[in-house]
Amino acid sequence: MKRLAIVISGAALVLGTATAVSAATAAKPRARAATHAGKPAPPAQTSGATSADAALKASGAVPNPPTSQGSADSAYTLKGSAEGTVFKSLTVEGEDRIRYDIERPPLHLDLDPSKAPGLDWGSARDVLDRTVPDFASPLVTTSSHDPCPWIAHPWLSSFASGAVARFKPELKGVERWKLTIVNARGEAVATYQGRGEPPHEIAWDGRSQAGAPVVPGLTYSYVLEAHDRAGNKRNFVGQGFKVSAYRLDTPEGPMLAFAGRELPTSDPRRPATGDAAAVPLLIEAATWVNQAPNPNRPVRVTASARSYDEAQALGATVAKQMAPFLIGDPARLQTAAEVRPDAPEGGMVVIACVK
Repeated sequence: MKRLAIVISGAALVLGTATAVSAATAAKPRARAATHAGKPAPPAQTSGATSADAALKASGAVPNPPTSQGSADSAYTLKGSAEGTVFKSLTVEGEDRIRYDIERPPLHLDLDPSKAPGLDWGSARDVLDRTVPDFASPLVTTSSHDPCPWIAHPWLSSFASGAVARFKPELKGVERWKLTIVNARGEAVATYQGRGEPPHEIAWDGRSQAGAPVVPGLTYSYVLEAHDRAGNKRNFVGQGFKVSAYRLDTPEGPMLAFAGRELPTSDPRRPATGDAAAVPLLIEAATWVNQAPNPNRPVRVTASARSYDEAQALGATVAKQMAPFLIGDPARLQTAAEVRPDAPEGGMVVIACVK
């Protein structure tokens, strides 16, 4: 089988070796007839077709079909103006000689990641802060099931706060006045004075002129001295009063003072309290101390009495019953004993946070 060179020229597709194919097709019956007669068939004349193929490949032109085989060539011609040309049995052998080279243009990305919109420089802490751990919820969950041994007692109100005494002088036409608060010995503890009419109310916070807390449990009184414009002087002596347990706020924390007779163990008229039972007065004192800014600050219990042994015993009793209700190390509770001749019967106690 010879190769078929397919050449497109103008509007017609011509099969250049159609003559050779026709000659080979015609030679097959003759060879088959000679075989039946017992004689070998002569070879087909294909030199013309071969030379035609060579010339066709060399020049690239379309040869004119032979006039003697016009009908055979027309069967292998595709006319440009006709559609649906049907070939008979045709075999085309060839190879692909078409190649497309597509050149890819170079791709350059003019992009700076550091200047991209929406991207800001940060640190490792910014990454960690995306999810803030919640420390409060586990603490609340745990504390809701574990009872706290240091429970506040807001219903206890034995310690007075603010003014321990209030004076309401009613004087008219006074040029100057003076209010003096004295203790049982007649000693001046605090003094208030001014010109003109006195205020409607004078509050005393329980501090002396030096700023120290006065002794609770003692009897105090006051003397009001008034001078009119004519120079007349009048003195008014008030009734005596006692200072009960009171509380003062200091930069270190609360300071509480009370008389020893307010404890059940110090009052012979009250039954003795065992160690298991707690005194409400000391429970309230521990509640106020626990609210100090620094819960680890030492707490000093200063007991004063007319004798050293009485003061030491009073301080030890207060510290022993108060320790279970204090937050922190029990060792931060300190005791001190003082001897004061003017101490009330049963002594007095001052509880304060110290540096």
